[in-house]
Amino acid sequence: MDTPVTVAVHLATERLKLRPFQLSDANRVQELAGDVEIARTTLHVPHPYPDGGAEVWIALVKQAGSEGRQYTFAVTTLTDDVLIGSVGLGVQHEHARGELGYWIGHDYWGQGYGTEAAEAVLNFAFDTLRLNRVYAYAMTTNPGSIRIMEKVGMKFEGILRQHVMKWGKFIDVAAYGVVKSDQIRR
Repeated sequence: MDTPVTVAVHLATERLKLRPFQLSDANRVQELAGDVEIARTTLHVPHPYPDGGAEVWIALVKQAGSEGRQYTFAVTTLTDDVLIGSVGLGVQHEHARGELGYWIGHDYWGQGYGTEAAEAVLNFAFDTLRLNRVYAYAMTTNPGSIRIMEKVGMKFEGILRQHVMKWGKFIDVAAYGVVKSDQIRR
């Protein structure tokens, strides 16, 4: 098994820069993640978003990144470096797999940014980290996230019935995955 990549990773796409989060991003994270629509469509973003929560979260993802077990990127526009969301990959090196997660600020939905960021992280997972499998989950009430997973080549693997409780209701979760050999065929 290869040694985990533990340096600060920067990725670029046609329209985006993916870079490590900095403490100076905390106010923007609070603003974007504090939108009720982000909380409604994600598994782990709370609402209301707690004061100071962005600073704690940034510190946690930086620590996990320094240990090579989590790569969490600030998704910013290429031209003006405006933070528009987050994309991350939690890695289990012993199994050569990673879990993809993302959210994009509500004002930026429907413009392909989530797909572009997810594709960049998948390429990083397979080409740089040499993972064999990447998987992701989305609440079945979030068709936009499911569409991103499909667009980047992930295959539907099943429904986890009543897998999460969100705001007092049990929600089904769709499971998607892609293995390296699938990605090579693309």
